[in-house]
Amino acid sequence: MISAKAASLIPYTAGEQPKDKKYIKLNTNENPYPPSPSVARAVRIFDFSRLKLYPDPDASALRKAVAEFENVGEENVFLGNGSDEVLSFAFYALFDGNVVFPDITYSFYPVYCDYYGITYSRLPLKADFTVNVSDYTDKPHGGIAIANPNAPTSVALKNADIERIVKESECNVIVDEAYIDFSVSAASCVPLVKNHGNLLVVKTFSKSYSLAGLRVGYAVGSRELISAMYAAKNSFNSYPLDALAQTAALAALRDREYFDECREKVISTRDSLAVRLRSRGFDVLPSDTNFLFAKPPDGLGGEELYKKLRENGILVRYWNAPRIENRLRITVGSDDETDRLIETLDKIIG
Repeated sequence: MISAKAASLIPYTAGEQPKDKKYIKLNTNENPYPPSPSVARAVRIFDFSRLKLYPDPDASALRKAVAEFENVGEENVFLGNGSDEVLSFAFYALFDGNVVFPDITYSFYPVYCDYYGITYSRLPLKADFTVNVSDYTDKPHGGIAIANPNAPTSVALKNADIERIVKESECNVIVDEAYIDFSVSAASCVPLVKNHGNLLVVKTFSKSYSLAGLRVGYAVGSRELISAMYAAKNSFNSYPLDALAQTAALAALRDREYFDECREKVISTRDSLAVRLRSRGFDVLPSDTNFLFAKPPDGLGGEELYKKLRENGILVRYWNAPRIENRLRITVGSDDETDRLIETLDKIIG
């Protein structure tokens, strides 16, 4: 016998993680490059006798480093087990009433709401897949969640529009910046936190720092919002970040030269891939992320192309959902992986 609440849950569906090595994975937005060499060095000299003890529950050294990097106080930083856990605590701690987010966005948002019994509404993106800012400012809401840049569309909202939403709304606003490091048209909204107590900005080490396998994320917000999130965390799991993850994330954060090098390589490959796809008849949205959201040429459906790519050893992400059923989300891989993708597409399209 299970609870009625558990029986009603519709969980988040993650991208396929194959058990073998035969696929090129362009479906889960992982970084094609390894973590900083500093991470490997930090792990090699890690004192594994520390693992017999519980980790620092506040991840104090990493929290201090993040605060310095973001130019905020340590009391303004929350650390969690990947940005998914951070977002989960944020939804629980910060939202009351009806929460709103775009109809096409990160599909974990409605899952959080259902899990915590939060009502929500989906506000439609415009025809060009951009956010209609006035939808978020024209009437009161119980909370607002915006992924910027958005996933899976890859489109970024201007910082001025984010600030308008934060200023004009009478509720807490979560801005999910999982992909902000790959943006060239928008910057992080963290500087807005100092003047807006209702704003929480969530980031991750999974994408731009190549640490998806360690699960480290954080949030920046006012002392009040962060305190509420730590109260939620300490009512659920007092030790979310293990000692090894804290050590590795700290090493990655400090190696800015390697970070910038990898970031620039991903952006360069992304822009090149967009040109190559458009030259083959794809409709590709302007991307500020490490992926492209592309519609195949006329006569070739999104699901059909997804299946044919999979048959040829390449995984991309497909959703059978209104408005996007003919689009694919394609992660930016290495140059070699991108070349293989194009070669395969040429073979499929003819």
